[in-house]
Amino acid sequence: MIPETRYAIVGDVHVAYQTVGDGPIDLVLADQWFSHMEAQWDVPPVSELRRRLASIGRLIVFDKRGVGMSDPVAIDSLPSIEAWIDDLRAVLDAAGAGRAVLITTLAGTVMGLLFAATHPDRVRALVIVDGFARALAAPDYPAGQPGEEIERRIDQVRSSWGRGLMLDAFAPGMRSVPGLRDAWARYERFAAPPGSAIAMVRNLYQLDARAVLPAIRVPTLVIQHAGATGFNPDHGRYLAAHIEGARYVELPGMDNLIWAGDQGPLVAEIEEFITGARSTAPADRRLATVLFTDIVGSTQHASELGDRAWRDVLARHDSLASQAIEAAGGRVIKSTGDGILATFDGPGRGLGAAVELSRSAPRQLGVHVRAGLHAGEIELTGADVAGLAVHIAARVSALAGPDAILVTSTVRDLVVGSGFVFEPRRSRILKGVPGRWRLYEVMHKGSVDDFLISPRGQSAVG
Repeated sequence: MIPETRYAIVGDVHVAYQTVGDGPIDLVLADQWFSHMEAQWDVPPVSELRRRLASIGRLIVFDKRGVGMSDPVAIDSLPSIEAWIDDLRAVLDAAGAGRAVLITTLAGTVMGLLFAATHPDRVRALVIVDGFARALAAPDYPAGQPGEEIERRIDQVRSSWGRGLMLDAFAPGMRSVPGLRDAWARYERFAAPPGSAIAMVRNLYQLDARAVLPAIRVPTLVIQHAGATGFNPDHGRYLAAHIEGARYVELPGMDNLIWAGDQGPLVAEIEEFITGARSTAPADRRLATVLFTDIVGSTQHASELGDRAWRDVLARHDSLASQAIEAAGGRVIKSTGDGILATFDGPGRGLGAAVELSRSAPRQLGVHVRAGLHAGEIELTGADVAGLAVHIAARVSALAGPDAILVTSTVRDLVVGSGFVFEPRRSRILKGVPGRWRLYEVMHKGSVDDFLISPRGQSAVG
């Protein structure tokens, strides 16, 4: 579920922000110069990083003025870094955050450095990931890029913005991920139009925040990816050398975008720096079948029955679903309000539970449910689950009709010979999921008992 987008007000400017999670520590992500509060959830690795950070504490994300869902600005009157600092302060106030951990990256680092130096009372700690105080080289700053780089970057933006430009420039290790380019290109288009991007990039390449570094007095962690060429580790080493007491960490990897590559070590470093311990690594990953269900027309039912009666129906639904899932050897992860998320160690068991619920809900509750299943790798995060397989199952479920069970080709292929008959449906692009997916609807549902736990504890097909 996409978090609610809210607005902080700075004078007459509206700044879009969201909060994710409810931990005791506030973290604010001051990302690179562009972003979009709602489109960010449609790029799987981007949304995954945000959810990982939200497992440490309450995460606050926002669109700076001039980009994303915040108020636009004229191309010939770009916001100053001071204006972006005002945006950040207003977002912290609106979110009720006192002192927050400020996480910043790439061009967002300049704003982060200035904010930490001028508002130390609002910054619990500063985390810089592949950041820089100055982009271009100078006689006293050999770490920077040559002067002609700015025009090369401008030409790239002019010809390729909205087509995945930042992926090529700063996340080359992610270019081969199926479907990611399309999702990221869409994110670029939502975040800013090409003209604004050109003006922003030209402006950011002129910034120099080196003089601010000695004034930073908050605990600081500088993380750099050792093989990155867009902004090489020398930028991070310079930051760490000139911020008093800063800790410097180099991680393997060739990508500068904060969400790219292996997120586990990055989040673990941030968590340990903030809390003194690592709970996020190593991740517990395993293959599972993911089932999502929900009640069709729940809003209309609630309106017709009234709140009290509808709550009773939901409670009985959750009990009925839990019985079917547990009888099939599955694990109920959580109620989604009007549905259930569950996992199974075999696709046949997941299908058995879905069939049982689709048959019993109309008879016992007078409601109809729909279901979606996918089999893939999941990540266990405490009592919850995460990963692309979870996103896929949720998207598949949302496409099903009343009493229908939709599955991916992965599930269908794993239960060949089970007695289930599948009717192919047209391939679909699943929102926020790379590539096109062929879906199948379960038409002949066989005998449910065949898919429950046998006396020896094994599924018939799982």
